[in-house]
Amino acid sequence: MNFKYLSGVIISLPLLPLMYYQGKRISANVPKLPEAIGTEGYFESTGKPDRILKVISIGESTIAGVGVKTHEEGFTGNFARELSRLLELNISWKVYAKSGYTANMVEKNLLPTIAKKEADLIIVGLGANDAFTLNRPSKWKAQIRALIESLMQKFPNTIIVFCNMPPIKEFPAFTSLIKFTIGNLVEVLGDELEKITHEYDHVFYFGEKITLQSWMDRFQITGEATDFFSDGVHPSKLTYQIWGKDMANKIFTNELLKSILKE
Repeated sequence: MNFKYLSGVIISLPLLPLMYYQGKRISANVPKLPEAIGTEGYFESTGKPDRILKVISIGESTIAGVGVKTHEEGFTGNFARELSRLLELNISWKVYAKSGYTANMVEKNLLPTIAKKEADLIIVGLGANDAFTLNRPSKWKAQIRALIESLMQKFPNTIIVFCNMPPIKEFPAFTSLIKFTIGNLVEVLGDELEKITHEYDHVFYFGEKITLQSWMDRFQITGEATDFFSDGVHPSKLTYQIWGKDMANKIFTNELLKSILKE
């Protein structure tokens, strides 16, 4: 049993009725934004003209581009654009994601819809909905393993990279209680995800915890916390730009990943 999770359950259990009430109010007040349109694209590089890196992204609402109009403005578009520039490779990309999906739903419902037969890199963005639904770490671990193994069966030898867990403690729309309880849970799930990825070859997780202050300092951004969110929960155009570039740079600076992708 994860001690951090167990202590969180003990603290949070008496507060569940209040959390439920606050959650209902947040759900009623947060606008229902659509998913982004344009689920595939292509970026051309000045590098090797005959080499095309095939990228697939899968996951929940952040990968589905909730908060921006098109996927070129979302995570995948920004990520693929920057990775193409860094690796000097042409990149074709395709998004398979659904708002509200958990790890189990992605594995059971989304993976069978993937029509692509080949991929060089699969990017996975999950965690928020598993935390919101109070998924247990033990159950999460089993579901993540099932997802990884299903992906490996469908795409043998393909690199799989899991994105950072969502910074729930930073969400402006959430109360302090929900930030604490759900924010701690998503960190626990991230810790378990990091352990799991070490069990597999060619599976990676960049588990650096996202904080808005660290992004503002690193990317020399001035503004308010609300600038990073489209509705108090989902990323804004600015956040997708930073997050996509940051993930591309993490892959580029990982010598093993860079050497495999540039082969």
